[in-house]
Amino acid sequence: MPPVYPTPWKLVPGLAAAMLFRRQRSFRQDACTAISLLRPPLEVRGSEHIPASGPFLLTINHYGRPGFMAWWLVFALSANLPVAVHWIMTGAWIFPGKWYEALVGRLTTWLFRQIAGVYGFTNMTPIAPYSNEVEGRARAVRRALAYARSTPQPVIGLAPEGRNHPDAVLGPLPPGVGRFVARLAPLCQLILPAGIYELDDRPCLQFGAPYRLELPGGLSSDALDAQAGRVVMRAIAAQLPPHLRGEYA
Repeated sequence: MPPVYPTPWKLVPGLAAAMLFRRQRSFRQDACTAISLLRPPLEVRGSEHIPASGPFLLTINHYGRPGFMAWWLVFALSANLPVAVHWIMTGAWIFPGKWYEALVGRLTTWLFRQIAGVYGFTNMTPIAPYSNEVEGRARAVRRALAYARSTPQPVIGLAPEGRNHPDAVLGPLPPGVGRFVARLAPLCQLILPAGIYELDDRPCLQFGAPYRLELPGGLSSDALDAQAGRVVMRAIAAQLPPHLRGEYA
């Protein structure tokens, strides 16, 4: 029987108060509270690879299935790192073609902006076929790069896929993500790959050895995007069971 992931309702009053009074909260502390609710507990592998401090860029697969919400990705990682993570989080939930797309989009845009403010995260506008979305993503990229440049020993977290794929198998990256990682990598120095999955009816989190993103010079923008994306996703795939690696096996 697969594990059950209870909604961490005990966090809601404190988060709501922080949103109302515009106060900051420690996401790492909240993540530890949430992870303590898991039964069976999270199994962590490869913890010897975790750097004691920044700077580094943390990359993770966007694992998902019915009953496993995306917030468990960031809870699991933040609770098992010795430092606070600045997460690049989605700016909204989008449901193209659904009758409720506009309503859910507006509500989650407001909610996720408030959550990002409480925890000091960066909202990244979801991929969508609208020009204003492209502009929003460009602003988010500039904010993330500015954070990396201005923060001593930054630790930045990112799920490059940006969305779930069928059967939780790794899927293709949205255009531009590889370029974004290539711009962040020199500022963060190291990339720490991680994979989250379920095995033998328990949640597992596996870390791999940190590495430097080294790419040949003279690449075109599209070639840089593709090659950086492949390197990053293959490192993530190596932390997953073979059946979840998809095209990056």
